[in-house]
Amino acid sequence: MRIAIGNDHAGFELKEFLRDRLKSMGYEVEDLGCHYPTACDYPVYAHKVARAVAAGEFEFGILICGTGLGMSMSANKIKGIRAALCRDATFAELARRHNNANILCLAGRFTEPDDALEITLRFLTTGFDGDTPQGQRHKRRVELIEPKE
Repeated sequence: MRIAIGNDHAGFELKEFLRDRLKSMGYEVEDLGCHYPTACDYPVYAHKVARAVAAGEFEFGILICGTGLGMSMSANKIKGIRAALCRDATFAELARRHNNANILCLAGRFTEPDDALEITLRFLTTGFDGDTPQGQRHKRRVELIEPKE
C-alpha cells in the first residue's frame, strides 16, 4: 500500500512519528513535506498530497496541521478527494466504511502520537461498505459528493 503524507509546521512532529512507525510496519510511505518545523502554508502540502492521491499515485493520503481543519478544507478542493478529519478510531473507520475517504486528516496539536497511530491504522485497514450488496446506499451517497460541473 502506497501512502502520501504531508504536513505544515504544526503537524511536523506527528508526521515524523507516523511516517517512521508506518514504514517500520511495512507500509510504503512517501513524505511530501513540509520537511522542517518552520512556518509554512498548509494548502501547498494539502494540494500536493491530494493531487497525488487523485492521480492514483498513492492509495491513501495523510495530512496533518494544527487542527486538521485547514488540511481537510484544502484537500477537499481537489476533484476525487474525500478528506476526513478524524479525532478517534471510530471516526476513521466510519469515514472509510461510509464515505470511502481517501485522505485522513489529523490535528497535530490535539492528537497524541499513539492515538494518531491507532486512528491511522483503523483508517488504512477498513474497507468501503459501498462495495458490498448491503452498502449500496453508501456508494450512491459518495457518488453524490463528487461535483458534476
